[in-house]
Amino acid sequence: MFAILLLIVAVFAVSQAVVVVRQGFEYTLERFGRFTMTLRPGFSLIIPFVDRIGRKINMMEQVLDIPGQEIITKDNAIVSVDGVVFYQVLDAAKAAYEVSDLFNAIVNLTTTNLRTVMGGMDLDETLSKRDEINAKLLIVVDAATEPWGIKITRVELKDIRPPADIVNAMGRQMKAEREKRANILEAEGSRASEILRAEGAKQGEILKAEGRREAAFRDAEARERAAEAEAKATEMVSNAIAGGNPQALNYFVAQKYVEAMQAFATSPNAKTIFMPIEASALVGSLGGIGELVKAIRPDAADAPPVSVPRVPR
Repeated sequence: MFAILLLIVAVFAVSQAVVVVRQGFEYTLERFGRFTMTLRPGFSLIIPFVDRIGRKINMMEQVLDIPGQEIITKDNAIVSVDGVVFYQVLDAAKAAYEVSDLFNAIVNLTTTNLRTVMGGMDLDETLSKRDEINAKLLIVVDAATEPWGIKITRVELKDIRPPADIVNAMGRQMKAEREKRANILEAEGSRASEILRAEGAKQGEILKAEGRREAAFRDAEARERAAEAEAKATEMVSNAIAGGNPQALNYFVAQKYVEAMQAFATSPNAKTIFMPIEASALVGSLGGIGELVKAIRPDAADAPPVSVPRVPR
């Protein structure tokens, strides 16, 4: 019986001396209640009945939910906030013996600092600056948990919920802002359209003015040439008269007389023309033309006489 009892005690002692630590965990070893060392993953031997396993610490990165809470912002708006904290234990001994309840300590530390950070911001800042809030919380909480052998890797806000009346007001504000931008864009488009139309009208007027100037220049040039031709003709008639040939003057006067009569006859403003003039003057002028022709060409005297219609007086 004693041998069997001794065998049982030996088996139990061996079972107590062999410790297998799983990957991702570390065990603290206590000797007579005092921490001595940390057991790494794998196979380890301890002194039975003297050493014992104290804490089994998870060394993997873990996620801790931050429960929702109401926070008063700088402009006295109440918002509901919840988030998550990612952390990892770097020192198993500190995590086991420097803080009593590690999870509860991290939650309370994050909650209090979240109130401090968001309480110093306006509502618009809390809604638009999540990255800044996360960065501030990460720095503060990581510095506070460093004595516990904890590394805070990330702090993320999951949701920020303003009150319903503030949400409605923000919706109306957004709608008004979009309508304002639409009106501004429409006004700018109308202004640009008016400017383009004004520029087009201006260019059109400039082209018309240039056309009128070119036409006036052409008209003046034509009148100048006509005046030069008439002056040359007048000079030739004057030279003929000065040379002792008075028939040239009669020819010149008769030509002008006939042109004036033609202008009256081709006028579009009247179909019947009453001419209170001496018609015999026209006959005399035509006779002067005949005499001029005879003077120029003596052989014209043998030609049959030109019959001149009689004009009733």
